[in-house]
Amino acid sequence: MGRALEAVLADQPDLSLAARFDRPGLEAPGLVSASEALASARVVIDFTTADASTELAAQAAGRGVALVIGSTGFSPDQLRRIDEASRRIPIVRAGNFSLGVNMLMGLVARAARSLPASDWDIEVFEAHHSRKVDAPSGTARMLGEAAAKGRGADLDAVSVYGRQGITGARSPGEIGFSVMRGGGIVGEHSVVFAGEEELLTLSHSARDRGLFARGAMAAARWAAGRPPGAYDMQDVLGLKDDASL
Repeated sequence: MGRALEAVLADQPDLSLAARFDRPGLEAPGLVSASEALASARVVIDFTTADASTELAAQAAGRGVALVIGSTGFSPDQLRRIDEASRRIPIVRAGNFSLGVNMLMGLVARAARSLPASDWDIEVFEAHHSRKVDAPSGTARMLGEAAAKGRGADLDAVSVYGRQGITGARSPGEIGFSVMRGGGIVGEHSVVFAGEEELLTLSHSARDRGLFARGAMAAARWAAGRPPGAYDMQDVLGLKDDASL
């Protein structure tokens, strides 16, 4: 993602690269420390790990630097700490910076609201490269949240993350998740609404990491100068004007 961001930045005349750095413990030519980077930047774009992003949020808040976070796999405590930092700086955190995925969330919410749980089961499928460390993906969780919101349900109360053995019949209203890891898959996400006589599948395929980089760059441009707060890509794209999102 760092290389993808640099490639996209070359075509953004109104933005410039202040510094490059990585999570603690990783060093390479051309990288500086987090403190050096924060001293010279207005906005930081971060695609590392949940641990590193949480620590970076506190550091950025101390420096008054806006932050764009693309990491996933956060614990409730880490999310709480990031929310605390967002009271001092603008933080845009999203599991996916794709315009297509964010539009897909709206379609999933609408379908879930229109198709009753008594007749339609929901499964979220996602596939990523073999190096991804968390599962299900942040995007899959976002899509599950959209489906649960469409049905007025709490995702944690209805989600099922694995099936094995004699599981018994599926309970009405469950939202299931299936995960694949392999090769160099950039990102595949599908939400299946399964009825007795038909299937409705809403899906998105990522072909190049450049689309995430362009979205993150748009979020960085949007965050610069914003008041402190916790934002997501729906805010950046102005999609929250639609009550269904």
